[in-house]
Amino acid sequence: MRHGEFPALVAGLSHAEVLALLGTLDPSELAAIADDWRLWARPEQVSPAGAWETWVVMAGRGFGKTRAGAEWIAEQVRARSDLRIALVAATYAEARDVMVEGDSGLRAVADPLIGRFYPARRLIKFHNGSEARLYSGASPDELRGPQHHFAWCDELAKWKKSHETWSTLQLGLRLGHRPQVMVTTTPRARTVLAQLLEREGTVHTGGSTAANRHLPLAFRTAMERQYGGTSLGRQELEGELVTDVAGALWTAALIKRCRWPGGVPLPGFARIVIGVDPPSGGGTCGIVACALDREGRGHVLADHSVTAATPEQWAARVAEAAALHGPRSSEGRALVVAEQNQGGKMVLSVLHGAAPDLHVRLVTARVGKSHRAEPIALRFENGSAFFHGRFGPLEGQLMGLIAGGGYDGPGTSPDRADAMVWALTELLLAPKRAKPGIGSL
Repeated sequence: MRHGEFPALVAGLSHAEVLALLGTLDPSELAAIADDWRLWARPEQVSPAGAWETWVVMAGRGFGKTRAGAEWIAEQVRARSDLRIALVAATYAEARDVMVEGDSGLRAVADPLIGRFYPARRLIKFHNGSEARLYSGASPDELRGPQHHFAWCDELAKWKKSHETWSTLQLGLRLGHRPQVMVTTTPRARTVLAQLLEREGTVHTGGSTAANRHLPLAFRTAMERQYGGTSLGRQELEGELVTDVAGALWTAALIKRCRWPGGVPLPGFARIVIGVDPPSGGGTCGIVACALDREGRGHVLADHSVTAATPEQWAARVAEAAALHGPRSSEGRALVVAEQNQGGKMVLSVLHGAAPDLHVRLVTARVGKSHRAEPIALRFENGSAFFHGRFGPLEGQLMGLIAGGGYDGPGTSPDRADAMVWALTELLLAPKRAKPGIGSL
């Protein structure tokens, strides 16, 4: 029998007929049917064929994503010994409570394979020598160093630092001849998920909450009554990636339209500006390089933002960005435009500490980030601003900025987006400043 064939086989039988059929089987056959996940699973819950790198199960709540993830890990452990596996959730607590000890977690579906679980060490030791370690999507640095054959990432769209954690995880997937990652998640836009689904090597399955007929009918009916037909229902029940926020200044379609076409030569740049949004505490320092071409159009060149850095570290990153992009302008150097609301004159001091000859202009924010972004969004809409490449974290923040004020994007603050806005405001909206010269009588 193939995926899901046994449930389909007995679906049309009466209770007495099912009992009669099961009565013809010996205990070993009954046990084999009960234990064979691939007989019971829906096709969307079973790993696809082919040489994929990432398998994304993106589905509504209650679809059976956790069970599919736990069963996939169990299959890898049964097939090979001495594996190194990463289990990554939004937090360590969720990795333990859902992926390991949950009703559909590893202890529930593969407990005979497990030798011992060490919660304090965040470590599972399997009888065959394989190990699985628990990680948090809020702590990417924990994944620096460890190597893995496989990874199971649960609720990727909830990770606080999804881009950073995902990138760090990928660098450690270097054991075995074909490392693979399974992602089980309810969708959420403006996270690494949107970019991941577009990548070569990614396969995608999933479905709606209603696909799981084991859920109580009362629950399914109540959820459909409450959320059916809404954007939240499309996301949480149908498993659909709803990319646009109502009233967003940047939409996915706008960003796609404003991407500089491949193969078209870069224009000459008159000016380069590095926009800087200094962090509050240990957050992200937004550092975005932008340019103005000779036709008066704006260009987003690169995102050099850095997270959890000291003032000396993020200042050094700003200096590196200025040195990298400055020579591309006709002026031969870059201007750094840095917001001084966080730190005041200290911002200037730390930047000059990194590079004494850095050309810096401090600016003060007098309105909210979304309000500052509105005139820049208009420049993209009228075709006078472009993105040179894909900038996942930056684009996610831009799609969270809402016209009229407000932010509904990843993280607590659109620091990368604000840095871009400061740079393009200087290039596209600031009044022309006369260059210093010698006057005549």
